[in-house]
Amino acid sequence: MSRSDTPEHRPEATAGSFAAPLPPAFTPLQRLRLAHWQEELQGADHWHGGLPVLILERCWLRLSAVAVQDLARRLPPDNSREAPELVRYRELLADGYPPLEAEQLCWLEFGTEACRQAQRRLWDAQERGNHGWTLDRYLQLLRDYRHHFAVLRPRPLPLLVLARADEDATTGLHRLVWLGAGDGDGGRSMRHTCT
Repeated sequence: MSRSDTPEHRPEATAGSFAAPLPPAFTPLQRLRLAHWQEELQGADHWHGGLPVLILERCWLRLSAVAVQDLARRLPPDNSREAPELVRYRELLADGYPPLEAEQLCWLEFGTEACRQAQRRLWDAQERGNHGWTLDRYLQLLRDYRHHFAVLRPRPLPLLVLARADEDATTGLHRLVWLGAGDGDGGRSMRHTCT
């Protein structure tokens, strides 16, 4: 079992969380910044929106932190599946309505144009891709972060490893790595990862 698979370095994954391999190696300057963000997280006496979420842009080896309250602005999640028209349609299907009847009921409730626009936005988002960064994944990160903050010591720090720009946005996924104290201190240096 590797060090990152032990309970103190890899919090138990929950439904909807991102699976991730070992934490990436960091440059010496990034390790200093990481230590600062770890200290900030460990020193917090209560949960608040200013806690850091790290973002690693692999192509440029750029490591930055964003306040958890600003994460959705910095990296907007795809919420096209959460349009009220589509949520209602899924509810009707779950209640046993046939697809055509569920669609017609949604048209009556929301109007045909609103339903078509919601469907078009969903199809556009599916075609464009979102690197797996959906509203569900975003909300799961927030739930996990709050839980880890309250329960685990030392508190793990979330690191979003962004998919490469040259990866297909429908298959290349952003990954979430929970960094424990000391992760990233391995001495390996990061190298350029895009071809």
